[in-house]
Amino acid sequence: MSFRPTLPLYKKSSTAWLARQSRDPFVKARLSSPSSYRSRAAYKLIELNNKWGCFLSRPSLRSVVDLGAAPGGWSQVVAENFGWTHEAADNEEDFGLREETKVQKRGSWSTEPMNKTTRRGKIVALDLLPIMPIPGVQTLQMDFLAPDSARIVRDALKSPRNPEGTADIVLSDMAANFSGSKIRDSQMSLDICHAVFDFAKGALTVRTVDERGKASCGGILLLKHFTHPLLQEFRKEHLEPNFHLVHYIKPESSRADSAEGYWLCRGWLGRT
Repeated sequence: MSFRPTLPLYKKSSTAWLARQSRDPFVKARLSSPSSYRSRAAYKLIELNNKWGCFLSRPSLRSVVDLGAAPGGWSQVVAENFGWTHEAADNEEDFGLREETKVQKRGSWSTEPMNKTTRRGKIVALDLLPIMPIPGVQTLQMDFLAPDSARIVRDALKSPRNPEGTADIVLSDMAANFSGSKIRDSQMSLDICHAVFDFAKGALTVRTVDERGKASCGGILLLKHFTHPLLQEFRKEHLEPNFHLVHYIKPESSRADSAEGYWLCRGWLGRT
């Protein structure tokens, strides 16, 4: 007896997702861009930077930490703003080495800039998942809340311009996998925000005011979250008292049906 081959079954949600992807202008832009961004999220950071003062392009900017960075789209955007291009080849033979070994071997750099007048600053990207090399970016496969992570990151950020190894900017586009329960998903978003804040408060450059009353920029935290009353309480209790300015932003490149938003926190006060 012969049998007809079983036809593949597709869930309606998968079909809807494919249709949405095919219409998404940012997905199309990513696929056609010569920059070959690794994620659609890169366009969110580009938009946020362009519309909110080009904070990634400041000449005084020395160091950026990208938390939960895999696959590396945000780190690519930062590297471009720092003057790194795809012509700068990374040390791919180091891929997979222990993170502290890589820092010691390279003196904190994944690639030394070929033209130090145009390529500047230190960029460190952390994730539990491996990140393929990105020119100008030190990738660390580790938990950013691990006991040694703060020291390793600080060592990686040190330079003559930044002898203390502080981070001028900490970025987080992290989100947990959705469970389908709004309460649980909101709690997971809150947990991530707490974890990122705990890391940032020990890493960010402190805003200072000199004797003439001129203030330094201070550290910046860009933090993804999902709208919920619990998250608003977090903002009031932890962000607003510790930063000079806190802005809520819903970028146009964020999907309209998503509850995600970003807090752009400027001027770390170092009070915590």
